[in-house]
Amino acid sequence: MSEAGFILVVDIAVRVEIFLYAVCMAAFFYPFMAGKKEQRKSRIKKVLMVFLIYTVMYFVNMASSVYGWLCMIIVIILLAAASKFLDMNREFTFFLGVLFFCIKNLNALIMRSISYFLDKYLEHKAVSVENVFRNAAWNYVFVVVLQLILFSIMLYAVVGLLKKKTMKLHIKELCYLLLIPITGILFVNIIFNILLIVNENMIIQLYEQFPVFLGIVPVVATLFYAGILITIVSYQKMIGLQEEKEKYFVEQQQVHAIQERMEEVEQFYHGIRQMKHEMKNHMTNIKGLVRNGSYGDIEQYIDQMDESMNVFELTIKTGNTVTDVIVNDKQKAAEKQGIQFQSEFSYPKSDGYNAYDIGVIMNNLLQNALEACVKVTEGKRYIYLSGRQKKKFYVINIKNSFEGEVTFDTKTNLPLSTKGKDIALHGIGLSNVKREADKYMGDVDIRVKKNEFSVTVLLQERKKI
Repeated sequence: MSEAGFILVVDIAVRVEIFLYAVCMAAFFYPFMAGKKEQRKSRIKKVLMVFLIYTVMYFVNMASSVYGWLCMIIVIILLAAASKFLDMNREFTFFLGVLFFCIKNLNALIMRSISYFLDKYLEHKAVSVENVFRNAAWNYVFVVVLQLILFSIMLYAVVGLLKKKTMKLHIKELCYLLLIPITGILFVNIIFNILLIVNENMIIQLYEQFPVFLGIVPVVATLFYAGILITIVSYQKMIGLQEEKEKYFVEQQQVHAIQERMEEVEQFYHGIRQMKHEMKNHMTNIKGLVRNGSYGDIEQYIDQMDESMNVFELTIKTGNTVTDVIVNDKQKAAEKQGIQFQSEFSYPKSDGYNAYDIGVIMNNLLQNALEACVKVTEGKRYIYLSGRQKKKFYVINIKNSFEGEVTFDTKTNLPLSTKGKDIALHGIGLSNVKREADKYMGDVDIRVKKNEFSVTVLLQERKKI
């Protein structure tokens, strides 16, 4: 093979390499793009966007000899700028971009040692200049193929970890996660700059001067990669612990609130029992007023009795003290806001359900419905509640007027919170509902149709042990 033929092979290989790396980047970003139920054309547009950003920038880099690190930075910035189009968190998109290039650089550094060994081996086998160029071309192509295979495996491992838990990053978390990847990129660039040094017509190769680096450099690159994996796992565990802590806090607050209201209801019922005992005295007083002919006073006395008894009246009866409290509280709150509240809720007659579990579900769903209705500025504002038992199943359904858009988490299929950062626990509500449903081998179905938000919770009767 001639020198011109070698240059042609390398040029073609470089172009194919850019194309394949662009495919890898698109595949790397794809699992984290929101909107699992979107049309196929929309998904293709997102993938094509990532593919084109990488391809165009690196072909421009080939034509204009732009610094590789500058091209990398531009690609990452463009991806972060397109994060809204990709339906991804901007900080997370930036993190994925840095992660991609860090793994790419570490992978290239590992393969450089293999390439050096192959070069030395084929150099001894060559018997002519043509053989030198041919062996060099085959070595280059082989290393590129092997490098892409290893790179794909490394990316696949990272994707597997990242998909275990949704990561919605903020600036602080982003800085923490970027520490090792950015250090890895800097390390790789430093090593590449000293691998081959030309000084006064002398070519100095690091691996020839210090053969031990043939083993040390790949090991350090591998350690950087392992550090990235460990950082991701540690961060996800930290998120998991924080979520569990918040869920426990919210659940305890809800149970505490229900217990307090239960005590109030007990006081109501105690008052009713007292009223029943006092009815004899009331009847005696009324008879006395009749004998005296004080009919005007009788009417006033009865009105006072009605007023005192209304204090203990629950307008909606569900068949259970816990749900009585929750439904009546939410009804009063809705009426204060001018929201129409309708209930056809009947507590299950079976003993296979726990009142506190159903209370947690009801409290979360009705609170979310109230918050959604308050935001409605036009049209009818309403909340419709139903609960009915069907053989061994119990179905709770809440429909409410709704205004705006809902983005669903691709992993949990639950809506992402649109609340501000000052209300950090809001997004846990539906997660609590899902957790309670899981206790009963049930499910949560959420649907948004025009201006109505509907949540259906299916619970399966648990057998008493």
